[in-house]
Amino acid sequence: MIKKIPVKELKVGMFIKLPLSWLDHPFSLNQFLIKNRQQIREIKECGIHHIEVDYNKSELTPKPKITKSKNEEQPAAEEIEPPPKWNPETLVPKKLLSAIEDKTLDSETKAKAVYENSLSLMSRLLESPTAENITASKGAIKSVTDLILRDDETAHNMLLITSHDFYTYTHSVNVGIYSIMLAKELFISSDDHDLEELGAGFFLHDLGKVNVDPAIINKPGRLSDAEMNQMRTHPYQGYKILKEADELSEECEYIVLQHHERYDGNGYPKRLKGDEIHIYGRICCLADVFDALTAERSYKESMSKFNALKLMRDEMHDFFSRDLLEPFILLFR
Repeated sequence: MIKKIPVKELKVGMFIKLPLSWLDHPFSLNQFLIKNRQQIREIKECGIHHIEVDYNKSELTPKPKITKSKNEEQPAAEEIEPPPKWNPETLVPKKLLSAIEDKTLDSETKAKAVYENSLSLMSRLLESPTAENITASKGAIKSVTDLILRDDETAHNMLLITSHDFYTYTHSVNVGIYSIMLAKELFISSDDHDLEELGAGFFLHDLGKVNVDPAIINKPGRLSDAEMNQMRTHPYQGYKILKEADELSEECEYIVLQHHERYDGNGYPKRLKGDEIHIYGRICCLADVFDALTAERSYKESMSKFNALKLMRDEMHDFFSRDLLEPFILLFR
């Protein structure tokens, strides 16, 4: 049940399809449910005059009746906003923050509790990546980052217990931990870097994958060219999601947009080369590749940390700058 209506008649709760390329509008998707009036204002600012509404997917009460008459006015729709699965009050596991603050826990127990509850946090966020949830998650991630920065023993134990499955939320936590550890080694003596905001960017580097077809994310094998093209949109999708949520710091922007750029210029989305890639993006790239190599997937066994690091050093030197690869390897000594 799709009907084209004037943009001025848009209501909260309508499911719309934008007649634009996703590069030409500020939203994460071309098709989405309108959740607030701000989105309506932004649609109007795009300069379009009519827009398609899918009433089967809309959340309007009552559902308007669609007739074949071109002149028949539709009844006014009640504006509603469906609740997300998670909200800022339930998103952050209480056990996460209590484990971070509990001074009675030994480092191994604390590391395990923080890691497992960080997985829960990221899983919930990827299920409900609302602006409010992104803000709440960044607050919790900054607490995890502070723990890694101040507690060397617990941080080292977190390196040892990272899981080898390749769910996006597991990958996000692993890359977050690896990247924060490397940033700690590089920047801990400098006041020029916001390490808390870096930690948030590292954990959220793959947020844009929520807008990629799950069948592509979970495909057991090599992606087709078309599938790879869609996958390559996720850095920009993540950028847009964070910008819409008003959580796009400079650190997050570099990390989210550049974590798939390669030192030899063969990465994506912009094929940046060498020092054109910001050091924050280069750090995340290292951690991202390392976690991909050590992950167990349906079509490959996991590689040991030692073998993965050896492969990166001996056969993937074009991917990374040597000044970052060597200190990254030393994290696991």
